[in-house]
Amino acid sequence: MDAIDTGENMKQSEKQRNVAFFENNGWYHRTKTLCPDGSVKYSKKGGFANARDAERSYRQHEAAFREDYRRFHLANSVDDNISLRDYLTYWFEEVYSERIESTTRMVGAYAVYNLLLPNMEYDIKTKYVNADYLNSVLDNAAKISPSAGNTARTILYIAMKDAVVEGFVKNNPVISTKPYRRPKPKVLILGKDKLKVLLCAARETEWYLEILLGLFCGLRKGEIMGLKFSDFDLEEDTVTVNRQVGPEVKIARGSGYKIEKYELVEKEPKTSNSYRTIRMPGIISEELVRRKALIDFNRQRFGDGYRDGGYISCQPNGLLHSMTALNTALTKICSRNSLPHITVHGLRHMYATILIEQGVPLVKISALLGHSSIHTTFEYYCDMMDENENILAFMNNAFPVEDD
Repeated sequence: MDAIDTGENMKQSEKQRNVAFFENNGWYHRTKTLCPDGSVKYSKKGGFANARDAERSYRQHEAAFREDYRRFHLANSVDDNISLRDYLTYWFEEVYSERIESTTRMVGAYAVYNLLLPNMEYDIKTKYVNADYLNSVLDNAAKISPSAGNTARTILYIAMKDAVVEGFVKNNPVISTKPYRRPKPKVLILGKDKLKVLLCAARETEWYLEILLGLFCGLRKGEIMGLKFSDFDLEEDTVTVNRQVGPEVKIARGSGYKIEKYELVEKEPKTSNSYRTIRMPGIISEELVRRKALIDFNRQRFGDGYRDGGYISCQPNGLLHSMTALNTALTKICSRNSLPHITVHGLRHMYATILIEQGVPLVKISALLGHSSIHTTFEYYCDMMDENENILAFMNNAFPVEDD
């Protein structure tokens, strides 16, 4: 009997050693986790009082891993006969949409459902897709608008790159297709006389502070909307970009790009470089003080009905303005004063031009604008590097800070 017990104990101990081990005064077991791309990540889990508990946890983890593995391979089994049309629909709805933000999804949906699928004169199996076939699709798409060819090719490249990873094709045929240049950005610059007219007119509206921030700090529309009073340092005359406000759009699955829900939410800045602190002219500090007094007044006027988010740009009841409100206001100002049409992004371009005219190095301009790289800055402003007209002088001369 003792011999039998000893044998069973040895087998049990051997079994435990295979799945459980003692380390750092506790029992551990190995773990496996299936990653989204199908690879396996190995680690360990500890904190068990004894080998039996570690072994029990190991069995549970193994069962969960096997189930995840089974589901992954069912979901990712390759159909050699899938058509390109069906693949693009599957890829967009099940793969691409799961890893992007809602606003990016809208661009992708437009490219897939409006540019690519309607311009396939005939459908073929994904495994037979080649550059010649895709060139015909992209040529048709490119006729829709100046940017359509580039947009469609960009999305198609991502889709076929994923098709290689998933085993639908061996190589990405989009690499060999004809490139479509992105339309060169048009930058409208107002001369100092017209710019003075713009600012004089803006001063009589509720949007003066926002326009100043676009023109003299180069902020994007979403960054202006996301600014809070806590982001300003009036002693140092600086403003710090910590967030942006943008639309959160929910698109019903399988609906193409039909919007199911739309709301404005706080988001991280556009790129990691968009977190930045910018010096601002004194007129912005002065206008910020006026804006705070107005918001304090509205807060008292609306009482419990005031929605206080701390924003410097908001409706009288504290709610955010719509994403189009500032551009609409700029359009009205320009129209009423016989000025060329300009947008918030146009103000940002003019800010960059002011910096160029002051001889600020391109790398610093890129940092002040919050661009992802200096290449983006160069693409927009390379044609302005040699221009000599000076716009900045009027900023503190024609618009000095007034004493109250």
